[in-house]
Amino acid sequence: MSDFQDFLIRKSAQVAIGEFKLGKFEEAQQLYQEAVSTYAQGFEGAYLLREKGTDRGISIIIWETEEMMQANDNDAQKAILKKMAPLFSVVPIVNDYEIVSEILPKLL
Repeated sequence: MSDFQDFLIRKSAQVAIGEFKLGKFEEAQQLYQEAVSTYAQGFEGAYLLREKGTDRGISIIIWETEEMMQANDNDAQKAILKKMAPLFSVVPIVNDYEIVSEILPKLL
């Protein structure tokens, strides 16, 4: 079975969990959208989630492969994220994940 697994190409997700300074979520959201707009080949979507009534959030960015995720690490995106850094109340936790299961809704 491991030989078969070696041939599978799995999607990747970059997940960041963070909290912004009081009242800074909207500004961070604009910068997030600007950063995501710089992504190109292999980018499959992004979600920014906000915990109701707080300035805490989760970013989920989906990539076709881990290699494509790394290839989209560009100077424009880094400059935008540098502007975002002072908006955080604590350093966000960022991890990369391999997507091992994807369940899509049934088409009618």
